[in-house]
Amino acid sequence: MVTITPVIDEGLGNASYLVDLGDGRALVVDPTRAVEPYLRLAEQRRLRVAYSLEPHLHADFVSGSRELARVGATALVPRAGRYAWRHRGLEDQEELAAGDLTLRAIGTPGHTPEHLAYLLLDGSRPVALFSGGALIVGGVARTDLIGPEQTDTLARQLYRALHERILALPDDLPVYPTHGAGSFCSAPGGGERTTTIGRERRTNPLLAAPDEDTFVRRLTAGLGTYPTYFLRLREVNRRGPHVYGTNPPQLAPLAHVEVQRRLADGAELVDARPIAAFAAGHIPGALSTALRDAFASWLGWLVAPDRPLIFVLELDQDRGELVRQCLKIGYENLAGELAGGMAAWRAAGLPERRTGLTADPVALSAPILDVRQEAEYVAGHVPTAIHLELGSLPDRAGDLADSAWTVMCGHGERAMTGASLLERAGGSPIVFGGGTRDWARAQAMSRATGR
Repeated sequence: MVTITPVIDEGLGNASYLVDLGDGRALVVDPTRAVEPYLRLAEQRRLRVAYSLEPHLHADFVSGSRELARVGATALVPRAGRYAWRHRGLEDQEELAAGDLTLRAIGTPGHTPEHLAYLLLDGSRPVALFSGGALIVGGVARTDLIGPEQTDTLARQLYRALHERILALPDDLPVYPTHGAGSFCSAPGGGERTTTIGRERRTNPLLAAPDEDTFVRRLTAGLGTYPTYFLRLREVNRRGPHVYGTNPPQLAPLAHVEVQRRLADGAELVDARPIAAFAAGHIPGALSTALRDAFASWLGWLVAPDRPLIFVLELDQDRGELVRQCLKIGYENLAGELAGGMAAWRAAGLPERRTGLTADPVALSAPILDVRQEAEYVAGHVPTAIHLELGSLPDRAGDLADSAWTVMCGHGERAMTGASLLERAGGSPIVFGGGTRDWARAQAMSRATGR
């Protein structure tokens, strides 16, 4: 029996897998740049990581295959991706003996032009499909990341690959996708991470499309927006990212005078503290994006990759986690953090700003700005709310700053980010620290009590 262990990055919605090859070696599928979890897991299992496997040039994270190559792993990648660093390129139907198993590449263009899925065989018996983005739980990965002019063509290629190659596999075959819930690479799907061919044949609405044209219409109709950093990471992964090994960058402590100087020279100030701390007092002009699972995605959406980054943090926050999140989306110009945090800034008598924050749904007043994604808004929203996705707000903040907005999202973090953008543009917003469910419960209670 083949042992396949998932390693999930909740923030990216990415699933990697450690595969025991049965001979003391392991294969890592879709590694992110933070490779320590795979190496720890392999060590616990007394395995040596011999291979890393890439189904395509990733746009949503920096690949960890070069980091794994540092410890002796051979990168297995689609030859058509034209990777510029040491690797072994594979093509459709090419096979590789991997320990006691065999790995067979399956050409599945669609999510990307060079995309390969990989069938793992024990002898002649298929035991697992690493589908990349060709097939995910309840959907497929999006086909619009290369460019709008190729979206339709790639969607049609994916339809044919699914029906001619993937659905020809046994119904009981386990499927291990890379993209899942939380991934901007995914077209709509479920929250589960793994599936089977038969289950997707029965339940996947895209596979139920009666013909190619219907499949393309359904797929492209469900494509939402995605972070702007996606537009450059394919090339970063093709050229090959920098290898840090055991020496990742550290956040240097910067005195307030140095912070002011660097900000004047064009550095970006990112306040990664929880939203309540940001609301209670922050440096004017700081971008609020709380350190959490989704930190990297919003940093990459809202901040230019070439600007030096200065962070404001609480004393107990994990600096290593912040650095890992920055690096996994290719943000490497980490200038440092404000030494002593906001306490040092205040002690120096420097200016700070506060942002209104309320958890009381009754306090919501028009105009309300809902900054969630389109699909979230359509699924349910405050009737009077104006909708503008957070990713689009930087281009519109100047037009909106004159209104006294109450900004809301699902829990408050994105709303505080939106409020910080409006403040930069001269606005004075407040933030609702809840979501539409909190508002709906308050409305129901109000009706029940006759208030």
